[in-house]
Amino acid sequence: MTTESIDTTDTAGATGAAGTSAMAGASGTAGTSATPGAAGTTPAHPATAPSPASPARSRLAFAGIAAGNLLVLLDTSILNVAVPDLQRSLHPTAAALPWAVDAYTVVFAGLLLAAGVFADRWGARRVYRAALAAFAALSALCAAAPDAGTLIAGRALLGAAGAGLVPASLALLIHLNPDPARRTRAIGAWTALSGLGAAAGPVLGGGLVELGGWRLVFLVNPPIALAALLLARRLPAPRAGEVRALDRTGLLLSTAALGALTFGLVEAGIEGWGSPYAWAPLAVALGALAALAVVERRAAAPVLPPALLALAGVRAAMAAAAVSCFAYFGGMYTLALWLQHIYALSPFEAGLASLPLTFPVCVMPFFTGRLVARYGARPVLLAGMSATVASGVLLAFCAGGRPPLALLVAAELALAATGTLSIPGAAAAVAVSAPPELAATGQGALNGVRQAGSALGVAVLGTLGGLPGAGAVLIAVGLAAVVLVSRAGGRR
Repeated sequence: MTTESIDTTDTAGATGAAGTSAMAGASGTAGTSATPGAAGTTPAHPATAPSPASPARSRLAFAGIAAGNLLVLLDTSILNVAVPDLQRSLHPTAAALPWAVDAYTVVFAGLLLAAGVFADRWGARRVYRAALAAFAALSALCAAAPDAGTLIAGRALLGAAGAGLVPASLALLIHLNPDPARRTRAIGAWTALSGLGAAAGPVLGGGLVELGGWRLVFLVNPPIALAALLLARRLPAPRAGEVRALDRTGLLLSTAALGALTFGLVEAGIEGWGSPYAWAPLAVALGALAALAVVERRAAAPVLPPALLALAGVRAAMAAAAVSCFAYFGGMYTLALWLQHIYALSPFEAGLASLPLTFPVCVMPFFTGRLVARYGARPVLLAGMSATVASGVLLAFCAGGRPPLALLVAAELALAATGTLSIPGAAAAVAVSAPPELAATGQGALNGVRQAGSALGVAVLGTLGGLPGAGAVLIAVGLAAVVLVSRAGGRR
């Protein structure tokens, strides 16, 4: 992939948006939770439902949760169109330029699972508020960065703060809505409001760059973070899980595996699959995953409890989430490049042209939550995987120099259905299937899988060189996911 392509649409812009739109909800069994103690220990106290709150207070608490997640989504998509201006201002080297954005993605993905563990251990509200404050401060530091190295370091730290926000916010949302049907509807609304970040990011970023340069892109974050921090005072405080022995080896290995995997996939998307900078970290990731599998079988309190992965609903959710993010964000990245290079659209025009892909994220999750509440997660996940196949079929017909825009719009809408059905449905399945004391851990694991799927989608689809090839890959992975979800969803 050339540096010119990175100037307008980079890898992290696609992958980051994926990893931060985490959701929760119901499995195909609609409403029963797994037996507590999946980690192999007995909780120090039973999970307690929050005391009823007034509708106004519940709405304010919900706004505080949605605002934090919107921040993470906005920050990962808004910087895409600012890269050319950043290049003119800071003069980074060709190798450093993409990492001004990708540093966020790598750290974010690497720390997601660990962040979920710490949220369960120390309390979701405490972790969420600390991450919000850090996000505001680090955004201001990024805006003031005097050189590319400082900006890359700031972006990496910002990824750590984002990783703290996502699983903690989901645990808070689950606690705020103990009833499964109400929870899935709330998740749909939360996903839709959070999706405004992904939809508005490219357009808002283009306007801010034209108004005052790339630094304004970061100065949007502190006011939103501070408002969310004020609203977070009203958030219910779920009890922290039992203070168990911390699986430090498991945390280190899982962080190394997720971080190295994402780093290698990002490098493959930038430098190509033949680059040693891609294969070396991928080899490290495989080694870390193998070591993690051995360590977790022996750990008294594993960071990723085997009993959690033994739940069929959790496994089906993770498979669907990985495939949907592979398709949605890989397709978004590929289509954005295609529109700019083949149709000669400006970054702002390309952002507008991507609205059929991004805008449904702001609307459809309202309905997805209701569908999951009524029918369970399995039919919704299967519909999302089928949409992946449909998008692949449409892209496979996009041969030739300039395929009809109507065909591209249809493919964008199919990819939007993939994301808006599968991603909320997957998080819904984990929310109900996972024991309450492992709510944040389960969501952190789900988001780690989603981040890996997003990075892999961009690295694979972005280097195929054409839309028909990307379509063939989507057909294959979509059909495989339909079979896998069907089998896993049929078992408890």
